[in-house]
Amino acid sequence: MSRTPPRRAALRGLAAVGTAVIGFDPFTRSWAATASGRPLHDIPELDGSLSTDEVSLNAAADDFGHLVHRRPAAVLRPGSVRDVVTMVRFCAEHRVPVAPRGQGHGTNGQAQAEGGLVVETTPLAAVQPVGPRSTSVRVGAGARWSEVAKATLAHGLTPPVFTDYLELSVGGTLSVGGLGGQAHRYGAQVDTVLELEVVTGAGELTHCSPTRHRDLFHAVLAGLGQCAVIVGATVRLVRAPGNVRHYLLPYSDLRTFLDDQRLLVEQRRFDYVEGLISEDASGAFRGYALEAVAYGPPVGDAPDDTALLRGLRYDPSGTEITDLTYYDFLDRLAPGVAALKEAGLWEYAHPWLDVLLPGRAAADLAGRILGELTPADLGPGGVVLLYPLVRERLRTPLLRMPDDPVPYLLAVLRTTPPGDTATVQRLLAANRAAYELVRAAGGTWYPTGSVPFDEADWRRHFGPAWPRLAAAKRTYDPHGILVPGQGIF
Repeated sequence: MSRTPPRRAALRGLAAVGTAVIGFDPFTRSWAATASGRPLHDIPELDGSLSTDEVSLNAAADDFGHLVHRRPAAVLRPGSVRDVVTMVRFCAEHRVPVAPRGQGHGTNGQAQAEGGLVVETTPLAAVQPVGPRSTSVRVGAGARWSEVAKATLAHGLTPPVFTDYLELSVGGTLSVGGLGGQAHRYGAQVDTVLELEVVTGAGELTHCSPTRHRDLFHAVLAGLGQCAVIVGATVRLVRAPGNVRHYLLPYSDLRTFLDDQRLLVEQRRFDYVEGLISEDASGAFRGYALEAVAYGPPVGDAPDDTALLRGLRYDPSGTEITDLTYYDFLDRLAPGVAALKEAGLWEYAHPWLDVLLPGRAAADLAGRILGELTPADLGPGGVVLLYPLVRERLRTPLLRMPDDPVPYLLAVLRTTPPGDTATVQRLLAANRAAYELVRAAGGTWYPTGSVPFDEADWRRHFGPAWPRLAAAKRTYDPHGILVPGQGIF
């Protein structure tokens, strides 16, 4: 009596694509349109692997948000950039959706592809060698920023801007923007990119920059993966400090806290400026801490605390000043993340809210949003960030900013048990209400979080940049296969 081998049955992925159901059979190396019984072309030989086992598909159907679950038909672990070209071209020919995935840190299914192909970029993690006089570094899209920092710091160099969490992929943050406490000086991470290597939705490997395929370059940076898969990037480098001095300055009044933050970024008094908000004894989010860092004094010297802190209206009784190595400062979240993972909180749902407030209305908007926030809504291990940017240094067209010289990023990084569907839906509704409030005041969304959006919302979000993005989509992803999880087109 014959039967299908269990391993073969387990490895055969089935998913709906349009009106057909496709499946990839790794033993025949082909996808079959089972609705009609008509086989598609055989998949070419790959340097890496194409997986349809349950573990791989389930992992690719989830992300850090643990809110959305869209199961792909297969997962590509490329052995080379050529593999990405091969498979994107194959998927374009057969109208199969494709989504690149770095560290899976999306919060709302952005890097998922129902019935399609998920491209894991982690194997594309090479960091090209640099020397002490290098002004840039070429890195693979799957490289984590921690790896980039370590490689460049060996030569006294560093990328100028980092997100707070270093274990994100280069391709992932460049697809969104990449904001951090250094952005008021250098712009977002996307503003430090000199060149990109990408695979378009038509399966063409292309190098683009401000002077070469400029339209594609500006459609990919902060373009949410809509026109091409980033496989590599050349990023600007600056001289790295050896040590830093970290200041944590407490405040009891929101408007004073925001005004002092604005003063610091306008004067460029510090190299890094952010802010944390915590609950007070009553459970209200009225505890404000200005976080500022001064980089790299010459050996034997120390920062002039008096000069750096002059005119600030913080509570001196609660001030914390710490000296750190530069890398220890960059990687300061690592112990906290390890604790969250050990406590199981990393696997909680993360219905995050990230909005950009116009500076002129930041105090009112933040006050209203925080006034409705409860400790239960933030959840165990949740964090609230609020800090200023400088608009003139944010030059990437698709990173949509309020029309204000000093916008503020407000991030409410929630956690909640993933099985509590009612709470998740309530928090998503709260995110949408907060976004509507911010948008009405001239603010925008930083699209890393979880806000229910439809195509009309996206058109409004991109505003005057929408026609250029739509034109690039038609040119470089003519079959519309890339990153459907964003819901933009």
